[in-house]
Amino acid sequence: MDSYGTGTVKELDQTSEEEYATQSKLIKEFITIPTIDKAWIFNSGSGSQAMVAMSQANLLANKRRKFMLSGHISKEESSDQSVNFHWAPFPVEMTGASAFVPSPSGLKLLVVRNPDDNESPTKFEIWSSSQLDKEFHIPQKVHGSVYVDGWFEGISWNSDETRVAYVAEEPSLPKPTFDHLGYYKKDNCLDKDIGSWKGQGDWEEEWGEAYAGKKQPALFVIDVDSSGEVEHIKGVPRSISVGQVVWSPSCKGSAKYLVFAGWLGDKRKFGIKYCSNRPCAVYAIRLTDDPKDNANEAFPIHNFTKSISSGFSPRFSKDGKFLLFLSAKTAVDSGAHGATESLHKINWPSDEKLPESTDIVNVIQVVNCPDDGCFPGLYATGLLGDPWLSDGHTLILSSYWRSCRVILSLNLLSGELSRVSPNDSDYSWNVLALDGDNIVAVSSSPVSVPEIKYGKKVLDSAGKPSWQWSKIQKPILTCSEKVTARLSSLQFKILKIPISNVSECLTEGAKKPIEAIYVSSSKSKENGKCDPLVVVVHGGPHSIAPCSFSKSLAYLSSIGYSLLIVNYRGSLGFGEDALQSLPGKVGSQDVNDVLSAVDHAVEMGLADPSRMTLLGGSHGGFLTTHLIGQAPDKFVAAAARNPVCNLASMVGITDIPDWCFFEAYGDRTHYTEAPSPEDMSRLHQMSPISHISKVKTPTLFLLGTMDLRVPISNGFQYVRALKEKGVEVKVLVFPNDNHPLDRPQTDYESFLNIAVWFNKYCKL
Repeated sequence: MDSYGTGTVKELDQTSEEEYATQSKLIKEFITIPTIDKAWIFNSGSGSQAMVAMSQANLLANKRRKFMLSGHISKEESSDQSVNFHWAPFPVEMTGASAFVPSPSGLKLLVVRNPDDNESPTKFEIWSSSQLDKEFHIPQKVHGSVYVDGWFEGISWNSDETRVAYVAEEPSLPKPTFDHLGYYKKDNCLDKDIGSWKGQGDWEEEWGEAYAGKKQPALFVIDVDSSGEVEHIKGVPRSISVGQVVWSPSCKGSAKYLVFAGWLGDKRKFGIKYCSNRPCAVYAIRLTDDPKDNANEAFPIHNFTKSISSGFSPRFSKDGKFLLFLSAKTAVDSGAHGATESLHKINWPSDEKLPESTDIVNVIQVVNCPDDGCFPGLYATGLLGDPWLSDGHTLILSSYWRSCRVILSLNLLSGELSRVSPNDSDYSWNVLALDGDNIVAVSSSPVSVPEIKYGKKVLDSAGKPSWQWSKIQKPILTCSEKVTARLSSLQFKILKIPISNVSECLTEGAKKPIEAIYVSSSKSKENGKCDPLVVVVHGGPHSIAPCSFSKSLAYLSSIGYSLLIVNYRGSLGFGEDALQSLPGKVGSQDVNDVLSAVDHAVEMGLADPSRMTLLGGSHGGFLTTHLIGQAPDKFVAAAARNPVCNLASMVGITDIPDWCFFEAYGDRTHYTEAPSPEDMSRLHQMSPISHISKVKTPTLFLLGTMDLRVPISNGFQYVRALKEKGVEVKVLVFPNDNHPLDRPQTDYESFLNIAVWFNKYCKL
């Protein structure tokens, strides 16, 4: 383990080693449950072929194993209405693969292997059904690692499967070279034989948390049919970082374009991970069939979305007549780091002569105050590579709907938006791929592991479509008998919590009840006493804790804890009014919402007020440390993961200083790189550290040294202040982890210690 804590040996003396040994065996069985990541479906003459990408924690290597499982989908009807996926006997581990992307036909598989250092090449492999056909090594002087996750991810095959467009790190700007005497060398040539060395050169901005060393995502195209030649697409200014590239529709005799999203980073690159409020646009750049022409001539880029502040996830319609894209303009314009999205389309010219101005059509608009039971707005964050049904105008996508994730269908001709996943389901559903007009999805809940479900399209007498959902005869995930037995004893429900202290100044959407997911044992209260409660508060604050499976939280439930997972006002999924009610009131409104949820659970007899604990990370850690200060007698123990404890000290060192100002003031206008004394005073007043004199709750802190979002000094300051006043604390530091603390060993050790810490004070 690459962690260390304060007084580790002493803690093990106080807590029996037998408990650590017992808990470590159980948590390992939860942590190593595989995850379903992606899926692809390909039609063949005998039916459909499925490819499912999965991953699993490798604790010893402290990495995630990636593997792929293939199967044939049987369309035969069965007595129990289930669908049979004939899986291969064993999955295939994709050792060392950074990404694998099948071609549109499913006949080729691209495997990308990024280097582990700054000198080795990036490897591209092209596989056929039975062998490795081609392998290309791309040296660092051409480009660095390929982007395979997050906003900048984008790997796209062209229609004839001869070229692949992708996003990779552009080579760094030249650095000065000095010879063995320390003299500057004009030719910038490094001759190691005579002791030459490179200087540091000018510092360049990076994209913050999770993107350390990532400065300039750029466009490249590789010929995978023959030569392996790589084109660096010219014409995109260095002020724009690109991502999410797709090819324009293939039309004989017309120009070819790459369409992509681009983020501005000319003045400052603010952290972009978990942040949809960074200005971006949908661009296109022309290509020719001859790579030499592209290398010699830089075609200008075309901005389709000049009239709005955000455009990303571009997708062409099946007929190529229009281009669809998502927008986070509400987040960009307001300053919230996550907000309700909108969906738009533009016409794509048949002659591919791009117009000077573009008419942007609103397809799904922002919902401010949803009616009860109605669509609360769009919270998709991305679209499938091919999201269309066979009619060419029906889009399938996933979005948050209050505390659940649901699957939606959108008819672009009629504008009708429908919920495709079952209306009576409190599970979360996510679309994986489309099989013609049928849907392959994954469904889970806090007490059930993810399952693949198959939705068959049916039409009613009026021709209106709906989907009948079936289980798969042979589940793709299996758990140990111990995990299965423990999960089978759990149950959950979504509670509606009335808002306390409703004021007239609130918008209507901000007056509506919040939700909390309550997880408990079906045997709870058999002895007349509730199980101890863990109150879980998510980060963001503009994110959500969905009603889906979490291995770590399921582990806590399985050892005797009830959970109260609170989606306070400011969360995604409840409309824009409720979300925008929080900025300027953090540390008060969100704290009160959590306390209202806790009091509601106690009043309903769902919680024992003498055995309640707190757990949260990031802004959830902000709320955790606020709550132990503002309600010092309410919780017997707490655990905070990379918590925001002092906005005033965080603002000068975080990758998102604008977040500190926006959440403290509630608008964008106050942000400055040079905070005034008045700014620092307000930031301090709204921080947990302003309540530290009242804290007495024993608290466990889990901190990542590589965290650029909430640097570790923020947590250390709060820890040392608690120690100064004699509050019991324990600290685990993970030297190689950043903000989410999600590497396998870190996840394992964190929740092992959280369980033991809570057991100590709940007398389990």
